[in-house]
Amino acid sequence: MSNNAPVIEIYGAAIACASCVNAPSSKDTYEWLQAAIDRKYPNQAYTIRYVDIEAPIENERDKAWADRINDDEFFYPLVLINNEMIGEGYIQLKPVYAKLEALGFQA
Repeated sequence: MSNNAPVIEIYGAAIACASCVNAPSSKDTYEWLQAAIDRKYPNQAYTIRYVDIEAPIENERDKAWADRINDDEFFYPLVLINNEMIGEGYIQLKPVYAKLEALGFQA
């Protein structure tokens, strides 16, 4: 695996998006992803962060992603790994795991 730990970002809001009625909340998705990754890939370095698109955002990059979600370009939660969109709305583990393994993670 490379020396650079992947950065996993979850953009979302407290209320589920209208198109994702039965999906978990964005914050629940963040916690669930973190737990699932830790179980499948123990002791492998990564950074995970949650960005609330309804809170004030100072970082221009985060604001740009939040604006795209708020403009209905993406559903939320939106999951990025190293700035690549991996999933939106109802998140599934398979594409997340596939990207991490492409970056060198080993189960």
